[in-house]
Amino acid sequence: MGRQWLHAKRLVAGLKKGRTTGKLVREISVAAKMGGADPAMNARLFAAVEKAKKDSVTKDAITRAINKGAGIGDEKLVMDQVVYEGRAPHNVPVIVEVYTDNVNRTAPEIRVLFKKGQLATAGSNKFLFDHVGLVEAHHPDANIDREGAAIEAGADEVEILAHAQNDDIPETAAGAKFVCDRAAIHTVSKWLTANGWTVVTSEIGYVPKQFPELTEAQITEVGDFLHELDEHDDVHRVWAALK
Repeated sequence: MGRQWLHAKRLVAGLKKGRTTGKLVREISVAAKMGGADPAMNARLFAAVEKAKKDSVTKDAITRAINKGAGIGDEKLVMDQVVYEGRAPHNVPVIVEVYTDNVNRTAPEIRVLFKKGQLATAGSNKFLFDHVGLVEAHHPDANIDREGAAIEAGADEVEILAHAQNDDIPETAAGAKFVCDRAAIHTVSKWLTANGWTVVTSEIGYVPKQFPELTEAQITEVGDFLHELDEHDDVHRVWAALK
């Protein structure tokens, strides 16, 4: 086979890099559409832009994405948001947030990905989740008082967030996930940024109210299922009741 494996590996890496860049650019456009083009007044956009910069997305691509989302110039964002609800293997509740420019193409593909689980055909499983604001951030002082920061920022809860859970969190830093009211996202993000925290995610999302008891083998199976969902180009976020 010679060095063909190396060429194949580089192709795979390139495809993954392109997919990641595409999702980052789309997040910027969606954030700009929802909250405006000024990162200083739009916490979600600020976090998305900083993450894109970290992943070496060009300044021109970031500017185009912001303008497209905010409706500045000739290019406008044409994108539908679709939320799918269902179950992963072993009856784990799942919510999948999709942004697509072609629902007729995306919907059948999502149904195929759910072949190992089950799409909700009636009713809803959103009642199994709290719909909240989520801000993930890190601070260089590993011993900083996370609970104190949450109170000052106006968050309702805070959880320790490690590098293994989010690779945007440096291993030596104090990582935290701040849970707040949906309307308080910007306030919480702004306070954290002004007080030495680096915000890496600022968005509205879903937090499970309870988690099914699973074996290690079952957790691995569910994790593989969720990873496959997340790899789809149009899938923006996957929320699941999985520890």
